[in-house]
Amino acid sequence: MTLRDPSLRLRPWASLLLFLSAYAPLLIILVIKDYDPDSFQWLPRHPILSGTLLVIAISSSIAILHAVKEISGGLSVTVTKASNKSGDMFGYTVPYMLSFLRIDFSDWQTIVSLTIFMSILFIMAYRTQTVFINPILALAGYMLIDCTFKRGEQEIQAMVVTRTPLVIGKTYQLERLSHYLYVAATQEDSERIKANR
Repeated sequence: MTLRDPSLRLRPWASLLLFLSAYAPLLIILVIKDYDPDSFQWLPRHPILSGTLLVIAISSSIAILHAVKEISGGLSVTVTKASNKSGDMFGYTVPYMLSFLRIDFSDWQTIVSLTIFMSILFIMAYRTQTVFINPILALAGYMLIDCTFKRGEQEIQAMVVTRTPLVIGKTYQLERLSHYLYVAATQEDSERIKANR
């Protein structure tokens, strides 16, 4: 999956996959909680549902890490201001409080309520195009930077997802994901692009 095609960035299914990756650890916790502590069976009490959650958690995490790694170019900009906003990623941890509750997968009311709750969160993330602001990226070493940068004479302020700290005065390659969200190419990719020019 590549995000260099603007039409792909806004597709609901791609955004949903990225959104689910933010809650991959929560899905794994729910699968663990589906095991019966009094039983020695290796399968959870609801193997189909738990297996589905596990597949979603693993595949969505791999997808987002692969998508970010695929970004290798974009706009050439010069950073003028930068401040670390990685703490904003903790906003995604609120639903993790569900892991402290007893969730019964055999209770349809619980499943429907959980589905509605997560659907509302997804719609909010999709509308604001913040699906890339996510704990999986933080665990992989990515930061969220509130950045002001120049492209020619134009000055832009936006949030940038990056694995390397942005240094004021230096030039970087940023791929635009939405009006106020960019992803920085890795330092190695930026240097390779400059060398090929």
